[in-house]
Amino acid sequence: MKTALRRLLGPVASLHLTVICLAAALVLVFAGTLAQVNSNTFQVQQQYFQSWFIWWSAQGGGFSLPVFPGGHLIGAVLLVNLLAAHIRRFSWSRRKLGIQLTHIGLIIMLAGGLATDLFAVSSYMRLRQGETKNYSEDDARTELAVTELSSAEINPVTAIPGETLAAALAKDGSVSHASLPFKITVRGFYPNSDLQMIAQEDVSAVPASSNGAGARISIKALARFAEMNKHDTPSAVVEILPAKGGKSLGTWLVSVAMAQPQEFELDGRHWSLELRPARYYKSYSLSLVTFTHETYPGTEIAKNFSSKVTLADAAHNENRQVQIYMNHPLRYQGDTYYQSGFEPDNSGTVLQVVRNPSYQAPYIACMVVALGLLIQFTYHLVGFARRAKAATAP
Repeated sequence: MKTALRRLLGPVASLHLTVICLAAALVLVFAGTLAQVNSNTFQVQQQYFQSWFIWWSAQGGGFSLPVFPGGHLIGAVLLVNLLAAHIRRFSWSRRKLGIQLTHIGLIIMLAGGLATDLFAVSSYMRLRQGETKNYSEDDARTELAVTELSSAEINPVTAIPGETLAAALAKDGSVSHASLPFKITVRGFYPNSDLQMIAQEDVSAVPASSNGAGARISIKALARFAEMNKHDTPSAVVEILPAKGGKSLGTWLVSVAMAQPQEFELDGRHWSLELRPARYYKSYSLSLVTFTHETYPGTEIAKNFSSKVTLADAAHNENRQVQIYMNHPLRYQGDTYYQSGFEPDNSGTVLQVVRNPSYQAPYIACMVVALGLLIQFTYHLVGFARRAKAATAP
């Protein structure tokens, strides 16, 4: 049985496969580095390192073909290769204990890295002094927030991911939800755009929409920015159609650059539309008490900046103040808050929020690998000392 299993795992556990994967990883890193000339870091990560395949699209976007393995596929194959090699060559002995532990540590490291890429979520929480929030925002993703404006203390919100809007536009379809008495047809979706007010004398300009602020604004599609200090301006043009049929209510322009939501009325009920960064809501809240920003004398270079926040969680009887600063994050309910930056006028703080279920994997892997190497080194050192002593004995 063991012989058959080892024979079956032979091709998967091959050292040739390891070398091929490592070579493919080198090529992928080189190609991803060059790609950052025309794309920003997030786009390159998504296309090269956080994907199963790198796709080539024909001019015009008619079809796509996989042309090279992505980071997820290379990492997964390396993990399977290492597991197969470990199982195929495993034999228990004190002499090989260090090698076995080293392999286990590498397996934990690869599995943790793959889990981080698949499941980790990074977002930001921007707080001004005295402000309280129970959500963080993802600058890389957008959502269309549809809010019913009622007299109730809490207005219900339906969030439609930006990916859903883009997919609906590609399929020339509409988006519907059980909580909404209307359908949303996407007439335009722009990952990056330029909005310009239309001057009264400019008769050639085409309004972006028939209703709301978009009736006085023109929109132009832009290529996504590659520079890290520039941010895309996602926008969309949507049409509202009653779910039960009837006349269209027209089109509205929504954009992350617009300060106010766009409002309309349907069957006596008031609604608003807002395109915003995707939000991740928490079961607790953070309030900014004070923000400190120190600079080196005579310069504008940041020396230290920190945030004192109040953590409030009624469900777990938490109400305490926490200081967040460099290398001293706040960890709570699976979220880690790092001091990331601050508002340009020093009126608020920017906290990076990372949710990574496998964040402990690198620490565990390093300890297991270190222990394995220490055991292996000690074993050979003791053996060498014994042989040297025997050789010099009279």
